[in-house]
Amino acid sequence: MRYFVLFFVLFSLLFPEDTILVASFNTLRLGKNKKDYYQFSKILSKFELIGLQEVMNENSLKIIKGNLEKITGKKWEYHISEKPAGRGEYKEYFAYIWQKEKVSIKEAVGYYQKEKSADFEREPYGVWFKAGEFDFIYVLAHSVYGKRERERILEAARYILVYEFFQNKVPLENDVIIAGDFNLPADNRGFGKLLRHPEQIEYILNPDVDLTTLGKKSLVNPYDNFFISRKQTKEFTGRYGVYNYIKNNYEEIKSYISDHLPIYIEINTSMQEILRS
Repeated sequence: MRYFVLFFVLFSLLFPEDTILVASFNTLRLGKNKKDYYQFSKILSKFELIGLQEVMNENSLKIIKGNLEKITGKKWEYHISEKPAGRGEYKEYFAYIWQKEKVSIKEAVGYYQKEKSADFEREPYGVWFKAGEFDFIYVLAHSVYGKRERERILEAARYILVYEFFQNKVPLENDVIIAGDFNLPADNRGFGKLLRHPEQIEYILNPDVDLTTLGKKSLVNPYDNFFISRKQTKEFTGRYGVYNYIKNNYEEIKSYISDHLPIYIEINTSMQEILRS
């Protein structure tokens, strides 16, 4: 009994009740590729809000929602973008799934839209959420891979426009979190304008050590990351990670889960607005 109490105390210290884990996960064609939906859902159950890329249909989200409610004993909800993103034959949806006790949706802000519709292969998508005292716009991205790195760098240079677009889209809402699969390390020169933004935007995961994509026998690339304004989003506790559930079975994992690992950040949801100024 005393060991259980000790574990509970340690867990409470590690993950206080007034924090949530916000995750991003490239799902590898969720709803089209063969999946072990229960194991997939167990992975998602580690977080309170998850942004998903490469979602192929809504039915897959219904299955995951049901699994999550069985696994956690909590109520969950999801949102899927109103239309798929993509200029060519391949298109995908962005989606979010969250624990209703901790997170609620305020508004689906929608896709990034500018005069040049060719800014991105897949336009980033944003939703306005509330968790405790914290309101924020969570923007998901899945950058082009293309035939040449130059295509990826050009898209990376446009994320400063994405940040400003969503910050201006919702009056008085300055917290914009951008996450996803950028198909480039976050320290690539393409992100230079974003990282020099006066609102002190930083990438969170370290590209030198935080690998997120699966090769045949190892992790290979740091393509997934978060971009957050240190000036605006003071609710970020500084804790983050890559959730690595692999035990040397890389090819097997790619076949029934994904070729990416989920990434996450911890957010304090109890900070009052007056304390942030």
